[in-house]
Amino acid sequence: MTRSDKERLAILVHEVRSPVAALRAIAETFRGNRVETTERGRLIELAVAACRGVERLVGDVTVSSVRLEPLDSGRLVEEAAAAAVLGGGNVRAEVDTGLPPIRADPLRLRQALDNLVSNALRCAGSSKEVVVRARPAGSSVLLSVADQGPGVPLADQERIFEAGVRLDIRRPGSGLGLAVARAIAEAHGGTLTIDSAPGEGAIFTIALPVS
Repeated sequence: MTRSDKERLAILVHEVRSPVAALRAIAETFRGNRVETTERGRLIELAVAACRGVERLVGDVTVSSVRLEPLDSGRLVEEAAAAAVLGGGNVRAEVDTGLPPIRADPLRLRQALDNLVSNALRCAGSSKEVVVRARPAGSSVLLSVADQGPGVPLADQERIFEAGVRLDIRRPGSGLGLAVARAIAEAHGGTLTIDSAPGEGAIFTIALPVS
């Protein structure tokens, strides 16, 4: 196995965890008979989206591969938050009005958001809320994930986007999530940045060009 093959396998193993965890949470919810009739359709939609995500990841592990289509970024944010809540996360979605249309790959962009949310939950802990937001900003749509964790020192704010970098080895993780999320943002012609200070949490923002 070549180094390139090993890197792709590592990314695949890392990225497939989120949709599989979502499917497990949905199955456990149904098994526990905790589902109201009005909620079943929504859970089925989330399950279908997770299955499509697994299929895409297995079929094309190259994160720079995107398939652009018209996308409702607000709904994507709501679905990412809903999936995280289903998995036990303290996550809330905020969607501003007047979001302009964008063209993006819904599976890849959801993959990036899931990574950012997972990272935020690990840093902030289960008791603190994570906010996922979609808002317009000039010629861009901003998708942000804000946590109330310990924050990231300025000197490390670029280094954390390098594959394999983990600032706190005591926390679980492979150090791939942020690197993959940035690669996906850049494949869309956008950016992924961080705004943080020690003790003040962190806000990760994906900026995507308006169609």
